[in-house]
Amino acid sequence: MQSARHLASFRTVTLRTLGRVDYVSTFRAMQAFSIDRTSVTPDEIWLLEHPPVFTMGLKGRDGTRTDIDGIPLVYTDRGGDITYHGPGQLVAYLLMDLARRGFGPKPLVRAMEQAIINLLADHGIVGERHLGAPGVYTAQGKIAALGLRVKQGRSYHGLALNINMDLAPYSRIHPCGYPGQPVTQLADLGIHVKPATIGRELIGKLTTELGYTDYQPESDDFWPIHP
Repeated sequence: MQSARHLASFRTVTLRTLGRVDYVSTFRAMQAFSIDRTSVTPDEIWLLEHPPVFTMGLKGRDGTRTDIDGIPLVYTDRGGDITYHGPGQLVAYLLMDLARRGFGPKPLVRAMEQAIINLLADHGIVGERHLGAPGVYTAQGKIAALGLRVKQGRSYHGLALNINMDLAPYSRIHPCGYPGQPVTQLADLGIHVKPATIGRELIGKLTTELGYTDYQPESDDFWPIHP
């Protein structure tokens, strides 16, 4: 059994703010990080956004399509079905050694959901879970999607929170495999806040729910995204 002192040494998480980055290269980087990390590698959270892309999880894949109406479709190794990423959506990838920190996949999903629910509550929005459908929902629709891969006790992928984006691509799919699932975002709920502000709020909520005592930014440029 690991000592409390040993576990305490891993309660600081490294925060990397990557800006707007290609999905495929980021996906491969997550895989490589998870394979190469050792028992003493600090956990990391990557905060970013992607250019327009549909991603298909392990649940709904057939492997035949490469795009939907000109938007690339990428097949990934996360759980779940199809979703959309695009500018104006905040993505947080959680690269954690779950075994080391005593987490399982279900508690991790619940912690991510609770972090978003708490963030929404700070802005007067009621967020909730739906049984059997991971993510966070409001009365107006789904506002955050979750998807994870856990391999050898290590997690990657994470969550996507809609802030102020073009929601039209969602109409071309069944979001997360659910036909007719409405999708919403902070801007449509009357919350007009800079992505950097939401990013800081989300990191604060995540670190609390995941039991980290602090995070170490990779740089001072918290939200290095340029249109």
